[in-house]
Amino acid sequence: MDPLRLFLDRFESRSEAESAWLKNIFTFISQHLSALTCGPAPLTADQSVTGVCGEHSVCQLSVCVVQRIQEKMCVTHSLPVSYRLLSVSELVSQQHLACVSNLSWSTNQQRAWAREAELSLPGQHALPRVNLLLIGCLRAGRGGEWRLTDGSGSVRCECLSPSPLWMNRPVFLPHWNYIPHNPVVQDVDGPAGYVELIGSPVLLCPGPEQVVAVGGGEGAGLSGAVGVREAAALLHNRVRGQRVSVCGRVGSVCPLLVVAGTTFFCFTLTDGSHSLPVLIKDSSRLWWSQCVCVGQSVCVTDLRVCVLRGWRGNNILCVTERSELHNNYTQEHTPVADTHTQLDTPLMSQHEEVCERAEPEAVQSAVRMKRSRVISYQGTVTEVVSEGAGLYVIDGKVGLCLSYQPPVRRRLRVGDGVELHHVHFLYRPCPDFPPSMLCTCLRSSLKVTAFSRVGGAPPAAHCPGDGVLPRLLLQKNVGVSEYLWACHLSSQLSHSLVLGVLQQQCVCVLSWKLMESLWRQQGRGRRDIYSEMLDEPHSCPLTQYSVDPAVHQYVSVSELCQSLQLDCWSSVSLSSLLPPDGPSMTRSQLNSALSWSCKTLSSDPQTGDSLRQRPLLLVGVLELPSQTSELKHSLQLRDGTGAVACIATETSEEDDGGQMPPSNTAWIGCLVCVLQFTMVMERFLKSDFPSYQHLDQEKFITKKHSSPSVAMVTHLRQKAESSESDVTARKDTAEEETAWRKRRREEPDSVSTTTCPRGDGARPCVSIVIRVEQKEGVTWRNVGAGSHVEGAGLILCFSVRAAVIGPVVSWGQDPKNRPMMDRETDRQGEDKVVLMFCGGSARWFPVLQPGCLYRLTAADTQDPGLLIGCQVSGRSGVDLHTDSTLQVRSGWRFHTLTRPLRLHPCRQALSPSVLSVSEVLACRSDLVCFQGLVSERISLSDRTTDSGHTHTGVRLTLCDQSGRSLQVYLDLSHTPYPPGLLPGNTLLLSAFQRRMSRAGSVYCSYLPVSSITVMSLGDTRSVRPPVPMMHLAQWALDTEQRCIVGQVKGHVVCFLFLQLQWSCSLCGSVYTKVHNTLYTQSCCSPRCPSSSSVFQSRAKLVIDDGTGEAHVWVSGALVRPLLGLADCQWEGLQRVLRVKGHLRVVPRGQSSVRDAEDALLHFLLCWCSSDAVCRPLCLTCRTHCRQRSDDLRRFSRGDRDFMTRLTRPLQLTCLHLT
Repeated sequence: MDPLRLFLDRFESRSEAESAWLKNIFTFISQHLSALTCGPAPLTADQSVTGVCGEHSVCQLSVCVVQRIQEKMCVTHSLPVSYRLLSVSELVSQQHLACVSNLSWSTNQQRAWAREAELSLPGQHALPRVNLLLIGCLRAGRGGEWRLTDGSGSVRCECLSPSPLWMNRPVFLPHWNYIPHNPVVQDVDGPAGYVELIGSPVLLCPGPEQVVAVGGGEGAGLSGAVGVREAAALLHNRVRGQRVSVCGRVGSVCPLLVVAGTTFFCFTLTDGSHSLPVLIKDSSRLWWSQCVCVGQSVCVTDLRVCVLRGWRGNNILCVTERSELHNNYTQEHTPVADTHTQLDTPLMSQHEEVCERAEPEAVQSAVRMKRSRVISYQGTVTEVVSEGAGLYVIDGKVGLCLSYQPPVRRRLRVGDGVELHHVHFLYRPCPDFPPSMLCTCLRSSLKVTAFSRVGGAPPAAHCPGDGVLPRLLLQKNVGVSEYLWACHLSSQLSHSLVLGVLQQQCVCVLSWKLMESLWRQQGRGRRDIYSEMLDEPHSCPLTQYSVDPAVHQYVSVSELCQSLQLDCWSSVSLSSLLPPDGPSMTRSQLNSALSWSCKTLSSDPQTGDSLRQRPLLLVGVLELPSQTSELKHSLQLRDGTGAVACIATETSEEDDGGQMPPSNTAWIGCLVCVLQFTMVMERFLKSDFPSYQHLDQEKFITKKHSSPSVAMVTHLRQKAESSESDVTARKDTAEEETAWRKRRREEPDSVSTTTCPRGDGARPCVSIVIRVEQKEGVTWRNVGAGSHVEGAGLILCFSVRAAVIGPVVSWGQDPKNRPMMDRETDRQGEDKVVLMFCGGSARWFPVLQPGCLYRLTAADTQDPGLLIGCQVSGRSGVDLHTDSTLQVRSGWRFHTLTRPLRLHPCRQALSPSVLSVSEVLACRSDLVCFQGLVSERISLSDRTTDSGHTHTGVRLTLCDQSGRSLQVYLDLSHTPYPPGLLPGNTLLLSAFQRRMSRAGSVYCSYLPVSSITVMSLGDTRSVRPPVPMMHLAQWALDTEQRCIVGQVKGHVVCFLFLQLQWSCSLCGSVYTKVHNTLYTQSCCSPRCPSSSSVFQSRAKLVIDDGTGEAHVWVSGALVRPLLGLADCQWEGLQRVLRVKGHLRVVPRGQSSVRDAEDALLHFLLCWCSSDAVCRPLCLTCRTHCRQRSDDLRRFSRGDRDFMTRLTRPLQLTCLHLT
């Protein structure tokens, strides 16, 4: 009879749809499954898919399949006609979305399942349901994997707790997930997905082994099985050909390893007191790795004793071709809690405590070594940090690192339930990860106990899936703390680096290089894999780890600027920006003092105030200022998130660590890592506060703006053995910045004009060597209409006067910063040239410094006339004293020649003489070039520029080591704002005009050709040099004013006058309280509408130090400590004086107050003459700008008149009082 008819007769009274469904079942089994049911071995190449088994077997198998399907259905009165059988080849080729299939689900059950999955994992979507059926045979695949096979192909099958009884049996899968191939992650076995088997499959053809297992009989080899104790004794007495069967409990399961092309794994059997290692390297037994679980009782038959080379234990049990695995797994799965009740390490979960007690902050500040703790843990994956790096988060609070094991075949997804045994628990190994971390070694086992119900998001672009970091870890074998820091840095750099600069693999390598540089570690040598898996006591790279809470923290440029912006205004108190006499300032003085302020933060919390509690780290490309950059005078550090102005200085070993302005163009375009830097935030505030009491009212703030910048010192080292000058990174403890050149090193010196087939290096060019002698300042100039920069005709320009060292030389490729050649110096004399920089070429301003040699290169040309300057035409008979000019184009490049070894005389060329502050005060030149330390900065104007700054007028006070100071006035209305004008920095001021004030003091002013260069970066907390101690007699005879500020110790002789006054904050007139019912206050000026006042005080006294006398002026907040009054007494004095408004006390003359009976006047007269005021003092004073000449006085004695000269006392202003 027809087998199809026999099959259909078994299912009578079926509808037409069910009959068609049954026919499809029979046809599918005949085509795809019949050949797989005859035996456990896979088909050979000469076997046919059909015809191997008899027709009767196909009919029986079809009936069995339908019956098993009906048993798994939620209803039994009908067939699941909505489901269809799907071949493996169709599943792999047609199913491109992750899905789930469960035959026993009703619609409500599926909805509840999806709702529960999405609630437990917020932000995730449950797997969609498909009505598909899978039938096949479970076979062993390559590398120990399980595969579901039918006549059309095979697919990898992941099982939760597989049984050896399933192998080589036809099965029906009632509940399964399918995860397709992810194109982002390349699979080692090709672009194929995999099936996740949920629960147990349904066996269609029970074999004899299953009957034996169910019946409780023992197979061959089980009768002679021995325990672990007896088998351990056999290891010491090895007998050739002896086979042994061992029963025991699984103590540990090691991961699959591939060494020299051989795949193997180990597990241990234990009975509580003894442990026995078992090695499985037979390719037909590697699938046991998924069947063996920690805590199970198993029996392994036909084991032999062999020698394991490379392990000091030597003897080990190894499986043979006849070995079999028998475990206690049945169709009803034993709960995990029952399985692990006898484990040596208890199984911990998220409900148990897995953290250590936090250490005190004082203890956490130092690096220390700690030992890890070996535990077992069970939880759910809640976050995939980085698949490629093997980093996950379990239960939302416990980190998991799998990088010290080979990569797992099935990558974990969010929602997976995992069970970890012999895993290392570490507490705070890296501040960038959760405090509690679990790390697996070669002895740890990871078992998936529940497959995720959600599909999970694809790996992000910043999480490399090719495993670059784990491969570096395998090669270098560094500690877990270092590895975690490198992984976090790699993830951060992937977001922030400039697009196109580095590929993802390069980012990982860069992160690793940074980690090695910071942690000063080069690895621990090769890992002993056999000792790590088998030795007792256990030892591995995770046994000890370092804890460093002060490790560097990476921040992007945009994150740094945003943090500075928030901290700049949120943490500032306007009253803190004022000097001690702030409450007595008038309206104009108050708003002028608030117009500019700055805040500096250190990158290291141990050296000063910082944004974070850990040292900061910056990585970016060092660039010249762009056209859109706000600060044109400085370099900028750029990454993919933004750019920040960079005030950089250089140091070299030749200069004994002294700082100098940046001149080496080799840094331009380099990817640099800045370890130590200073964050500067300049605040510009436009306000109209009436008085000090109104500072808490923001309505008086008209506009506020801030400008962030970074100040850093770069360390250069010149390698004499190299054939070129290159920028390298210092490796010593004084390192403040490390840099890695992203460009390859240059080829050996060549002067041929032949082209090279290497990208940009093959472009022909011409060059000329120059030495910069003078640089003018950069300003906005009207050089013609048609410019798009700052309106019509306004372009950023500056000029440089330079000496031409040699002739124009042609090159086949850009020579860059190679040492000078002989033909570049073949010139009898030196010509002068003025280089004009306009527009895009003005970006070279920060790196062109006087006294330095540069190679000017023009690419894509062989015309030497392009670099020859133009002479100015003149009339016959007229001598011209002008230099030739050369317009620098935006595409030309400058290369610094740091070691011109062939040009020693030119290296010692004359440069403009740099004076000190004392020399400027004594000289008579109109234009000066001098250097000094900024001790004070004051804003003089509140005009607002287009960029939002209120800095058009600035007064700087510069001083030198002698203590003498000089005031410099800057008009910045026609030049970009120069950063770095901060107290503590040393500035070089070139081409400034020296002028004399009407009072006779020397000061300097800014000219359109003036240039400002930051020579060195200082500390704003101690900016003024030590004040010298002065004697009054010596100071009075100092006619040249060699010392302007000095310290005096003397005794107060008497008061010349004391003036106390309530003044109007707007006009400065006397402010009084009117006697009426309301006690209103008013200004004495009838036209002044002000309603606010300030209290001002002045005093003049005579002080004697034993060598002479001086008149000292004291004002503001220094009057109260001078009088020796407490705060409450000073406040009471101010209240009493409000009625009269002012009081002038002259202890040695008549008071200006008409009321001679005034109690306040008498009190002050007595107090100023008391011993409490006339006492020894130590004062820091400044001499007046110009001391008055001697007075010619007439004296009469009887009938005679005498004329004599009286030397006026030294006039001083008190700056500080102690």
